[in-house]
Amino acid sequence: MQTNILQADPKAGYLAHQSEIDAAVLRVLASGWYILGREGEAFEAAFAGYIGARHAIGVANGTDAIALALRGLNLPAGAKVATVSHTAVATVAAIEMAGLTPVLVDIDPTHYTLDPGSLESAIAAQPANDPIRAVVVVHLYGQAADLDALQAIARQHGLKLIEDCAQCHGATWRGKRLGSFGDVSAYSLYPTKNLAALGDGGVITTDDTALAERLAALRQYGWRSRYVSDLVGVNTRLDEIQAAVLSVRLGYLDAENARRRAIAARYDAELSGLPIGLPAQRAGGEHVFHQYVIRSDNRPALQAALREHGVGTNIHYPMPIHLQPAYRGRVPTAPAGLPETEKAASAVLSLPMFPQLGDADVGRVCEAMRACTGPRG
Repeated sequence: MQTNILQADPKAGYLAHQSEIDAAVLRVLASGWYILGREGEAFEAAFAGYIGARHAIGVANGTDAIALALRGLNLPAGAKVATVSHTAVATVAAIEMAGLTPVLVDIDPTHYTLDPGSLESAIAAQPANDPIRAVVVVHLYGQAADLDALQAIARQHGLKLIEDCAQCHGATWRGKRLGSFGDVSAYSLYPTKNLAALGDGGVITTDDTALAERLAALRQYGWRSRYVSDLVGVNTRLDEIQAAVLSVRLGYLDAENARRRAIAARYDAELSGLPIGLPAQRAGGEHVFHQYVIRSDNRPALQAALREHGVGTNIHYPMPIHLQPAYRGRVPTAPAGLPETEKAASAVLSLPMFPQLGDADVGRVCEAMRACTGPRG
């Protein structure tokens, strides 16, 4: 009997590098130093070098990474920050954690990332005495948002640009790694990410040395010297065990991203004749396929049929943030609303995608898709 194919498999990522990860964990256990030590410093230096940023600051999770990055920018209390509604709720939760006000804008229907036109309309709709002051750009599913247009808008309107890189570790735009374009960038290192811890973790990158020093203080009670809070900080530290694991996995990130692209290329080739929408790749960037997201007008039936064939799927994301009970009616949106966001939420479906997914299982997914959809026309 064939086993089910998972949509994501963090355990497979651990098993692929088990001996190195186990050795790294044992090294930390034997060291007697478990918080903010040499392992964290080594990972921060290696990650900053990999991204092409001057500084990296490890934190406890990706939500804290966004919140701390925003706090480090010293925006006025309650300042408006634009972002998308088609994202993990963490993006918006982090804006509010930082004491700021989210303004939600629409996505482009092709790449599912922040639509520059919707951002422009949201900027224009704000009163002069209460403008949008920053934008959190979510690089969704593994590829860049339209950074050329968004950087130009940020320059024109004096906005701080924060990159939410939770799903794009290793992806590039115009030959540079994502996370090296904004004033500051935030990453989740959750176990399902392209660069994954074995628990929670996050990291922030920036080229601004003063900002990096402020972030390093903010993550530990605002201390610049122990037990003396120069700033009102929090406790959000990347522990030494996770840092050691991440240092191991960083060395395999490019190869594992290449495997994701190979899986995506096979999906593209074998699913191209089916009555579904396939993911588009933005010209000028390199996609790392954190998710392989198709679009179906009959998603519930397709998802159920794939489940019967032993193929796991997921929905990223089934309900836009502006329609969720905690946010509906209280979080402002772009003037024209978010129609593309709402259409996408009703149709997107993520197929199995992780580097350890074998060729035979990729074939099974493709066979199941053909059986569950039939040919186009």
